[in-house]
Amino acid sequence: MSRYRGPAVRKSRRFGAVLFANGQSKQNAFNKRKYPPGVHGRNANRKLSEFGKQLQEKQKARFMFGLTEKQFSRYYEKATRKTGESGLNLLKLLEQRLDNAIFRAGFATTRNQARQIASHGLVTVNGRRINVPSMHLKAGDLVEVRSRVQGSKLFEEVKQAKKSTAPKWINADYGKLKFEVIAEPDRDDVEHLIDIQLIIEYYSK
Repeated sequence: MSRYRGPAVRKSRRFGAVLFANGQSKQNAFNKRKYPPGVHGRNANRKLSEFGKQLQEKQKARFMFGLTEKQFSRYYEKATRKTGESGLNLLKLLEQRLDNAIFRAGFATTRNQARQIASHGLVTVNGRRINVPSMHLKAGDLVEVRSRVQGSKLFEEVKQAKKSTAPKWINADYGKLKFEVIAEPDRDDVEHLIDIQLIIEYYSK
């Protein structure tokens, strides 16, 4: 299945959570209709099976991070090969993607926007221009907005930010439009809208 490019609020309503938080209008639209989309959405009361819950949680995570089915299953396989808890390993791998780090650092309002910033080569990693959103970042990596685009309107609000919104594994300097990965994400830093145990159960079958 390809990457989802349809209406953001529709997917949020399907999964019962705001997956693409980009502005108050999306939040308002979700709050206005907190029921699944479609003609029968308002009256939907179908109870999901255990497998249905697991599948829905996996799909929710996949859409949230903007991944194809093949990409997501590869992350799961990689997580299971690492030592430690597979679920936490999976979330760490997702968090440490370049596009997600750009979003989490506060340099983009959505993961989709962060993906565009990365894929258009607007940032450098350790001084090298990078255009691969899936690049895995590690402690010590320095991400900077390229000098030629630092005056763009895209980053005006970032430069004016007075308070950091970045998690503790990222040290962001908004004035200089750069951030450093200073540690691996821990359990408190990962995306909490996802029930990772259900995803592990889905792939373990």
